[in-house]
Amino acid sequence: MIADRMNKIDASGIRKVFDLAAKMKNPVNLSIGQPDFDVPDIVKNSACEAINAGFNKYTPTQGIPELREKVTAHLKNQNRLSNRDDDMTMITSGTSGGLLLSIMTLVNEGDEVMFADPYFVMYKHFVNLIGGKPVFIDTYPDFKLTAERVEKNITDKTKMLIVNSPSNPTAAVYPEKDLKEIAELCNKRGIWIISDEIYSSFAYDEKFASIFPFAEKGILLDGFSKSHAMTGWRVGYAVGNKNVIQEMCKLQQYTYVCAPSMAQKAAVNALGVDISGIVDSYRRKRDIVYESLKNKFELVKPGGAFYAFVKAPGGNATKFVEKAIANNLLIIPGSVFSERDTHFRISYAADDAVIKRGMEILNELI
Repeated sequence: MIADRMNKIDASGIRKVFDLAAKMKNPVNLSIGQPDFDVPDIVKNSACEAINAGFNKYTPTQGIPELREKVTAHLKNQNRLSNRDDDMTMITSGTSGGLLLSIMTLVNEGDEVMFADPYFVMYKHFVNLIGGKPVFIDTYPDFKLTAERVEKNITDKTKMLIVNSPSNPTAAVYPEKDLKEIAELCNKRGIWIISDEIYSSFAYDEKFASIFPFAEKGILLDGFSKSHAMTGWRVGYAVGNKNVIQEMCKLQQYTYVCAPSMAQKAAVNALGVDISGIVDSYRRKRDIVYESLKNKFELVKPGGAFYAFVKAPGGNATKFVEKAIANNLLIIPGSVFSERDTHFRISYAADDAVIKRGMEILNELI
């Protein structure tokens, strides 16, 4: 009854934890990768105004012109665009929507798609769903993606490399030097680079650098879910070669149709919001987590996003997470994000009191 392709993907392990959380009484929840602040008022008001003004119909598949222009200017101001004249910007139904469109547009059955292990959960399943082959680049124990590690995994079937910096789940932020070397390698081999930059606003100790300007064949993906807490609004964007973006638009026309109209209108104003105070708050939350755990747990200090990827005592993350859940703490086993089951993920997108209580529970479990 069910199509064979569905056997290639599993229900998200994160969703399973979400379902578990709904059944627990007041759990200490450090599992959800969703900002704990609200959408800025100017953005909410803009959406309401658009709705009341009747802006509720389909938009152009590629997105409304004013948002596309604002996104392009925003990226240019941050030195995240290339000097190519044939690049084009489109608005996607979330960054994950852009990810699926780009993979479906570029990857044929049997093509190999590389990405760092640990990885964002969708990468593996999207590639499997369309008949590609995921190739896992082992980045343990430091979670650094380097040209040397990438090169070891290249074959004559390699089509694409997905780069996620800052990373979910490891919180690694890749230096510009390493990104240039990776791009040079991929350029020589004719490999496409998809740069997932959804956490670009959250880099704490060094300036965020994009690999996109250095990639001859590249797609930049970003959106508003993390930076402006617009997770449910489903507005992202993709930038890349015009011919590829036009094919992605064609595919979007027959799938998502367009990003939500009123959310696009609101996103125009979102790009003008100063979120530096929010970033400072998350840097402080990061410090609470790291300072609380560093003496008893093995972990790399998170450089960005809002996660910590911590080595489980005893080496079995699933068993440790079960123990944590039995003590009313929700965290995610590393096997959700990796071919290994040695670490667990903490999300510190939570109230300070919840974070501190979570750290107390973890330290009590040792």
